Amino acid sequence: MPTFNRRKVKGGRGFVPKFTRLSRHHSLHVGGEEDIAATRMPLRRRGIYLLPNAFTTANLFCGFYAIVMAMNLKFDFAAIAIFAAMLLDSVDGRVARLTNTQSEFGAQYDSLADMLSFGAAPALVVYEWSLRGLGKWGWLAAFVYCAGAALRLARFNTNIAVVDKRYFQGLPSPASAALVAGFVWLMDDLGFAGPDLSWFAWSITLYAGLTMVTNVPFYSFKEINFRKSVPFISIFVVVLIFVLVSSDPPKVLFGLFVLYGLSGYGVYFWRLSKGKPVSIVQTEPEPLDDRD
Repeated sequence: MPTFNRRKVKGGRGFVPKFTRLSRHHSLHVGGEEDIAATRMPLRRRGIYLLPNAFTTANLFCGFYAIVMAMNLKFDFAAIAIFAAMLLDSVDGRVARLTNTQSEFGAQYDSLADMLSFGAAPALVVYEWSLRGLGKWGWLAAFVYCAGAALRLARFNTNIAVVDKRYFQGLPSPASAALVAGFVWLMDDLGFAGPDLSWFAWSITLYAGLTMVTNVPFYSFKEINFRKSVPFISIFVVVLIFVLVSSDPPKVLFGLFVLYGLSGYGVYFWRLSKGKPVSIVQTEPEPLDDRD
């Protein structure tokens, strides 16, 4: 029976299958056998959870609705829509945690929705209501607020693992939106015209925008455990809060958020008196995450 001599590759190396050569070439670029095994594993499909993202979409809708109402000069509807967005924003994260449906997509989607509802929408509402008459100073104040909201949200996303969970770093964007929209809603309810209060609106808008990018600590209420049993009087206090807010929503809500918007400086001066100073304006790089 005839025999055939197998050709040998120059250099004394035997024949190497094509797919093996490709795998070795690939390993030079991706880092070794572990990466080759990882590339052969089937890819997991990334799903989108419906329930928490539905609340985020409703938040986004309220922000867009506020802009449309401001363009139609219905400023009371615009302010109410921003407060509704605040309520929806406080729910979506808790729903995701309770149902164990947290995802990176949901976190990014929530930030984008917040930028519209608590950044662009309040800036446009107050500009259309009052700041337009100030010319350049009016739209500059609105831009400072909008930029402050964007920077606040970006810093929150990057520092979430390295800051004290008990306090927010700067005024939260929903509370800033409540200050601006609450002022518009209250003055409109009292019958004041926006152009007559231009500099008041300018001051509140600038204060809210700048406070968002400070280091002033604002209590986050994240230590409240809603699953823990509470005394009976606590339920009665909740009832009183609902009655108080429903009695005159514009006045009560604006008053509550004015107190909260000033509370951070109260905490700041209290820490200062205790020998624990906190720089209002950050001048050093952000601390690195320990996981890096």
